[in-house]
Amino acid sequence: MHKNKIIGWVGLGVMGEPMCRHLLDAGYQLVIYSRTKAKAGRLIDAGARWCDSPSELAGLSDVVFTMVGTGDEVIDVYFSERGLFQVQIAGKVFIDMGTTSPALTADIKAFADEHGAACIDAPVSGGDVGARDASLSIMAGGQARVIDEVKPLFGCLGMVQHMGEEGSGQHTKMCNQIAVAGTMIGVCEALLYAQRAGLDAEKMIAVISRGAAGCWTLDKLAPRIIRQDYAPGFMVEHFIKDLGIAIDEMRMMKLNLPGLSLAMKLYEKVSAIGHGASGTQALILALQQCEGVPDFNMAEHVDK
Repeated sequence: MHKNKIIGWVGLGVMGEPMCRHLLDAGYQLVIYSRTKAKAGRLIDAGARWCDSPSELAGLSDVVFTMVGTGDEVIDVYFSERGLFQVQIAGKVFIDMGTTSPALTADIKAFADEHGAACIDAPVSGGDVGARDASLSIMAGGQARVIDEVKPLFGCLGMVQHMGEEGSGQHTKMCNQIAVAGTMIGVCEALLYAQRAGLDAEKMIAVISRGAAGCWTLDKLAPRIIRQDYAPGFMVEHFIKDLGIAIDEMRMMKLNLPGLSLAMKLYEKVSAIGHGASGTQALILALQQCEGVPDFNMAEHVDK
């Protein structure tokens, strides 16, 4: 992927902005668009060029990345009157790095195929930390030839694994979210148990992390819970959207995944108590409420 190729990026949220920064730092020419221009200020100062619409961006770009939240936003970015697909797209590559339903991925692929473009579904895992550290796990669906062509770009963001044809990246992300949902329940319940037992939470996390319980959630999010830090690395409302996609796919596959269904109910409770914009670690607050714990405060058990 030559540095004279122009890279377009749509979506500058918690993860999108640092991901863009890595591409700029690697020397790529970048054109950017976000619904809120104020979010683009630091990237513009660093050399990125602002576009007033996705269609303008697509017209200037050789490769376009999208990183937006909901399915409706994806549809708007690609198919609206000001969308990416309103210009000549032959020869361009479109890479959706958000979590999108496999059915919508199929719609994007069909349009791209019909107009001589290529598309890749490449959702990621690793949250805000992975975005900042360029250590994201990237799950890519699409033609192997196209993925190989843009692999240097993925290399600026993390590690990519080709999962199969278009849509397979999104199905892999569903597997990721199902595993994350169950793991988060376990981590939060372990912390509540530790609190009730009067344990030092930090010591507990440190010791079980070295054994069979060790995982990313325990390493990265349990310390935030102990600090009562619910700032989003990945927002609850976006996680509910992802779990909803997984449940829809589960039903179409005629599967019964009770853990997934339980996680959805618990996260809907997190949103109902006012934490839809908090990070997924805010699940502890819903579990705390279920147990009637008046105040979740692990600090009293730290450094005893």
